Amino acid sequence: MIALFLSAFVTLFVVIDPPGCAPIFAGLTRDAPAGQRRSMAIRSTLIATVLLFLFALVGEKLLDTLGISLDAFRIAGGIMLFLIALEMVFEKRTERREGRADEISRKAAEERRPIEDISVFPMAIPMIAGPGSIATVMLLVSRSNGIEQTILVLGALLAVLALTMAALLAAGPIMRVLGPKLEAMITRVLGVLLAALAAQFVIDGISAAFGLR
Repeated sequence: MIALFLSAFVTLFVVIDPPGCAPIFAGLTRDAPAGQRRSMAIRSTLIATVLLFLFALVGEKLLDTLGISLDAFRIAGGIMLFLIALEMVFEKRTERREGRADEISRKAAEERRPIEDISVFPMAIPMIAGPGSIATVMLLVSRSNGIEQTILVLGALLAVLALTMAALLAAGPIMRVLGPKLEAMITRVLGVLLAALAAQFVIDGISAAFGLR
């Protein structure tokens, strides 16, 4: 049980990437008052939590309705996670996130309007609850045997989301401590781990689909 919790926690932590979300949030809310930053951090995490729990609990039924087998979803999800891992190793994911944040900030500056509420987009969706995290939580729940293992996976998800909220609330101090170089190093190490986990998802899906074990 402990191994399952740790495996789910590490997988979700790597995909959701709380340390990577912090600098994006800090950049998007640079000019916002402290109270507004705090409320946006809490609201974006809660919205992402509802969305991820929804897919975790009804995702398998959705696949059944669409006629998609769990094995096929494992393979597809593994490939998707592997592509995310490659982006993390080569820092493409960070560049894309920062580009999105810069675009939103630039538009706000050009229109000379107050900082907009970024709780739903882009923080909750797709930065926290994006395609990768949705696919991952569905994969982890589909691999669970029984209600106890499902609860453990959901507990790991809740723990990662709690860390994400803490990272957003402390985005400013975190950025001062980490710095861009240390953040880039951490992102690359997490990307390598995610690549290995993605490969395991593909191996499990192929093995189950062709009855190799």
